Amino acid sequence: MPKCNLLTLIEQKRMELVDTVAKTGLNSEAAMKVSKELDTLLNAYQREQVRQQKQSASR
Repeated sequence: MPKCNLLTLIEQKRMELVDTVAKTGLNSEAAMKVSKELDTLLNAYQREQVRQQKQSASR
């Protein structure tokens, strides 16, 4: 997935997390679920960064 798409998804998920926390509380099940989804997106972004750095280094 392109980095620009991941960044958009990350920002949307962050906003969703802020909204969920405001409505249900920081330790709610819903907030934990959205937080894990955000973590997954952030990990994917980081993997993409590493992949691109390795690709650039091998050129």
